[in-house]
Amino acid sequence: MGISARELAAATPASRDRYIDLLRVASLAVVVLGHWLMAAVGPDGQIGNLLAVVPELQLVTWVFQVMPVFFFVGGFSHALAHRSRPAYASFLRARLQRLLRPTMVFVAVWGAAALVLQLAGADGGLTGVALRLVTQPLWFIGIYLAMVAFTPPLLRLHERWGWGAFAVLAGGAVAVDVLRFAADVPFVEFLNFAFVWLAVHQLGFLRADGMLRRPALLAGAGLVGATALVALGPYPLSMVGMPGEKVSNMAPPTLALLCHGLWLVGAVELLRGPGARLVARAGVWRTVVAANGIAMTAFLWHLTAMLGVYGVMLGSGVALPEPASGAWWAQVPLRIAAAAVLTALLVAVFRRFEAPVPAAPATDTGGPLAALGIALALLGVLGLSMTGFAGLLSGHSATLIAVPVTAPAAVGLALAGWLLVERAGRIRSR
Repeated sequence: MGISARELAAATPASRDRYIDLLRVASLAVVVLGHWLMAAVGPDGQIGNLLAVVPELQLVTWVFQVMPVFFFVGGFSHALAHRSRPAYASFLRARLQRLLRPTMVFVAVWGAAALVLQLAGADGGLTGVALRLVTQPLWFIGIYLAMVAFTPPLLRLHERWGWGAFAVLAGGAVAVDVLRFAADVPFVEFLNFAFVWLAVHQLGFLRADGMLRRPALLAGAGLVGATALVALGPYPLSMVGMPGEKVSNMAPPTLALLCHGLWLVGAVELLRGPGARLVARAGVWRTVVAANGIAMTAFLWHLTAMLGVYGVMLGSGVALPEPASGAWWAQVPLRIAAAAVLTALLVAVFRRFEAPVPAAPATDTGGPLAALGIALALLGVLGLSMTGFAGLLSGHSATLIAVPVTAPAAVGLALAGWLLVERAGRIRSR
């Protein structure tokens, strides 16, 4: 029988930075709520984007596009975890177990459902849209895998160069955007998936070592930089991807998004004092501990729940108003409440796959095998986020950087990578 959230909360050492745990939970909760709100399904059953329907709302993404905060928190946690478990293979397995196990279960369940639906010819309409959309948040899993994989070498650079290591990554992001927009170099923009997100991740290392001493300066510089880039450059206003846009700040990431990340990290650090006092309360801390135990499962299944709510509404003949109309806004609280209830049910079913398992003994062998495994898992998860499960049997493919990939191939890569990481973490020295 597992340890309850109350017991875990009571056993928390005084040295733990509870504010970091609060940021992890809060950032994922904002992402989930944002996805539920942005999905705008009209009377015809077509799914649109609320930010495209009401462009003025794109400015709100400058506060609620909080993925940089989650990756910043990841950097902090990875620094502490690697220092306590420096062997590469065992570090990877320990960090990825609660990430890849629930992800592979999600892939298996949706893959089986997609196969049955397509064999039965029932993959049209909203069902077909769901098969395409439910895997899109997996891009986040892929980026996080890369962050874990690169933690050991980047942490060594941080320990030697401090802010200089961050400056190199940020400089790489600048160079990429110059080559992309000024020299029109093909495919170079994809390098910013690494430079931008790893730079944000590096801020977490700086936080772990007490080197973020001027958060107001960081927030101000980021906000001024993002504003100038959007006002004067080719960057769009929205900090999330928009359908049909020529340039996205998210896919691939841009220098403007990096500046946005600096602004958000500085802002949450400015709130560190009141946030720490809030999470020091016993009831609040128990809630944070409980939420952290199911956060990845809830993230994986929240779009399934949202699409399920819309499916029930359409199937039962409930009239869906025009997106952004008064009636549509009036329905928002009810739709979000229904999606939250359905997500809670899905979490109750699948949460056991996120439960911690006993750590394997630390080992200094298996590193190459672990590196290969995480590379395959990374490619598989990113590929699946792009292909979705629609067209599973028809050979539908999407381009991952410059290579076409199909859903079955992506699933195979992810599964093989997970198994290799698991095996590498169990290899013992002789």
